[in-house]
Amino acid sequence: MSRGRGFTLIEVLVALAIVAIGMAAVLGALTSSANTSAYMRDKTFAQWVALNQIALLRLSGQMTPTGNSDGDTEFAGRKWHWRREVTAQQVPGVVRIDVKVRPAEIKGDDDNGWFTTVSGIQGDAVGVPNGYLPDWGAQTLPGLPPASGQTGGKLGAPTIGPGPTWLGRHRCAGRHRCAGRLGEPGHTAAATAATADRATD
Repeated sequence: MSRGRGFTLIEVLVALAIVAIGMAAVLGALTSSANTSAYMRDKTFAQWVALNQIALLRLSGQMTPTGNSDGDTEFAGRKWHWRREVTAQQVPGVVRIDVKVRPAEIKGDDDNGWFTTVSGIQGDAVGVPNGYLPDWGAQTLPGLPPASGQTGGKLGAPTIGPGPTWLGRHRCAGRHRCAGRLGEPGHTAAATAATADRATD
């Protein structure tokens, strides 16, 4: 009676090494994915912190002086460190605001270690109106003649007048006589469009 041959110690060790290498690769991929997700979450929070800083400056109602400043703020249960750089632009009364943000526990210098940089514009420059009002031309409705006394339109002064509301008998393209206002039953689109003149008895 023969005995079955089993695995040798070398074969078992090789199999365990292959399994360990495969598990290490899987764990490495999972760790990398988790780190990427955490970084993207922190980067999004940092952008919101920077946007909040720019919004606060705009809502203050005062022009932000040029120069650099630093500070810390609480957001989403964490402390964030921000750096604000305000520079003057070629347009008088306009400044550019660059806000850099990173978590407070992450150390870095003025140029490195930041999770995001958000830029914004603040200014008090107001353009002087030139008083030009364009001529928009006469405004008419499709299929209807221009209203009497209608002239070219001006900005802020609508000139579309009411359409004809003739009472009594009139001539229609539908070759029938009817009484009432345009658009009542009995008028087709072609008939309504051809009522520029009245019928005579």
